[in-house]
Amino acid sequence: MTLAVTIWGTGAPLALLHGFTGAGSAFDHLRESLGPRFCLVAPDLPGHGQSPAATGWGDALEELRAALPREPFLLAGYSMGARLALAFALRYPSSVRALVLESGSPGIDEPTERARRRAEDEQLAGLALREGVAAFVARWEDHPTLAGLRDLPEPLAGALRERRLRNSAAGIASALRHLGSGAQPSLWDQLPLLRIPTLLLAGERDARFSGIARGMADRIPGARLLLVPGSGHSPHLEVSAHYADAVAGFFTQSEGERT
Repeated sequence: MTLAVTIWGTGAPLALLHGFTGAGSAFDHLRESLGPRFCLVAPDLPGHGQSPAATGWGDALEELRAALPREPFLLAGYSMGARLALAFALRYPSSVRALVLESGSPGIDEPTERARRRAEDEQLAGLALREGVAAFVARWEDHPTLAGLRDLPEPLAGALRERRLRNSAAGIASALRHLGSGAQPSLWDQLPLLRIPTLLLAGERDARFSGIARGMADRIPGARLLLVPGSGHSPHLEVSAHYADAVAGFFTQSEGERT
């Protein structure tokens, strides 16, 4: 299956992977800041936007490989997209020149907890199918992790809601079942194998994912950690200028170090 992809900008190829209920257009507000410096490649992940339904964790990685540039590229992911970006970089290390993981996780290490999360994701999938996208999105937006997004200014807030509502219930359910934290294999033990320049980025107000980022930084050789002041779970939206500067600076420095 083929993922829908949006491409804009010039320069070094940079793939951006969005979060749950998003789409490639989640990064449109960064066109002016990142577009002049990078050729941005933003796919709709499986189960989202114009892409087909998700069918499996491994399938998603294969679909990303087919959709993303053939030449080695820079890779950044947010939340669900960060989890996929990490797995992609571990599976295809020669394809990724440098990596930014925003509010990401290597998965759930404890099997019982992972099974519990899988059951929760299945319940959410059933809810999406029963109640439809609008009702599901209304519930999802009340999640405590996303509290930092409730004060987004227009037009960002309106664009975020419209993007969520354009997803289908079947697509969202497939993503929960196949790309959720319960479906993701734990990657904690593989983190020491990651030899790609890596920036771990989390909002300072997001205690849970700041803690996960610290734990990942301890295991990834040479990883850099940035806890973004004034931000919760979604720095690329909440403090977009800070995010763009951090990502561009890290990738530019990483390219210089490689040279």
